[in-house]
Amino acid sequence: VQLQAFGGGLVQAGGSLRLSCAASGRPFGMSSFMGWFRQAPGKEREFVAHINWNGGITEYADPVKGRFTITRDNAKNTVYLQMNSLKPEDTAVHYCAARTNSGSYFYTKSYYYWGQGTQVTVSS
Repeated sequence: VQLQAFGGGLVQAGGSLRLSCAASGRPFGMSSFMGWFRQAPGKEREFVAHINWNGGITEYADPVKGRFTITRDNAKNTVYLQMNSLKPEDTAVHYCAARTNSGSYFYTKSYYYWGQGTQVTVSS
């Protein structure tokens, strides 16, 4: 599986961005549980959001609950992260990743494929 994340950019605080993660190389549906992570300079990569194979179950990190929404379109092999009410502390490289339904969605070690990351910068 190859994952390509895009859609990042520079936005003012309070603004919105939608990230996309396009998957290729194998069937995307039932075997692929998808997550978004982010990594700010000097910090460890942290969990942002997760979605199960059919989009029926989603999970979010506390700092983004109520502001971010993860969705997927299996027909397009794509996962999205809608980010609203952005804050300067959301500034980071954002990564999408794929895993099977084993291990915890919260930890990077549970994911076996990673995209290249897309930079999100929120100015105050």
